[in-house]
Amino acid sequence: MLGENGFGRSGDGGAAAPAIYRTRITHVRRAPVHHYFEQRGYCWYVDLDQLPRLPRWLRPFARFEAVDHFSAAPRDGVPDTLRNRADEFLASRGIDMRGGTITALLQARVLGYVFNPISIFWCHDAHGVLRHVIAEVHSVYGGRHTYLLPPTGDAPAAVKKALYVSPFNEVDGYYLVEAPRPGDTVDVRISLHREHLPAFVATLQGERRGAGVAQLLALQLVAPLAPLMGALWIRLQGVTLWARRVPVVPREPVAQKERVSHL
Repeated sequence: MLGENGFGRSGDGGAAAPAIYRTRITHVRRAPVHHYFEQRGYCWYVDLDQLPRLPRWLRPFARFEAVDHFSAAPRDGVPDTLRNRADEFLASRGIDMRGGTITALLQARVLGYVFNPISIFWCHDAHGVLRHVIAEVHSVYGGRHTYLLPPTGDAPAAVKKALYVSPFNEVDGYYLVEAPRPGDTVDVRISLHREHLPAFVATLQGERRGAGVAQLLALQLVAPLAPLMGALWIRLQGVTLWARRVPVVPREPVAQKERVSHL
């Protein structure tokens, strides 16, 4: 079903109509060598209670699967949906957001493949007040880690790094995360600090677009197979760093499971 501005429609209680952000992602490494790259793409901004409802023929280009986020499935008898997984995660931290709205900035599956380097969830209470922010980081190795952050407005939130993301970065230091709620634009900034100095900075910026059929089809032309190309591009940067003799940090021998950090 198509709404006036795209797939589905906005509902009551502060629910957000689906939107697409045409994005520019930058990575800046400052130590031990300086390395910069940027990539164009797009991501979705959705309400977890009203995920986009696409025409059947268009679904291969944008599927939202609960299994792609949060390791813990809901308890027995509860449908395994993305919203229920988010509620289950929050409940495990002693937080009850039922009755409120959770919006998310994330990648959808395209032709069955998804790569979400960073997904942000904004958790609002029943009155629409932002209470918590969840930042979920995924590595190219299949690991994921969920950081629970307080809403800090324009100020960044600090959290200790806890996931092996890159073979060229130790699992140490702390992140400063700036993730204001998207509006006409989105502007997310994450910096890794060691000894109070930024060693690595990543930004995600973009402009809001409609989420209609024409827009989604156009994006398949300008950013085809966006999740796959994103993963390949990151691996290519890894090869570049290796060629520049940046020291490789060994990965833990046992596959990492999701862990949770919060302040």
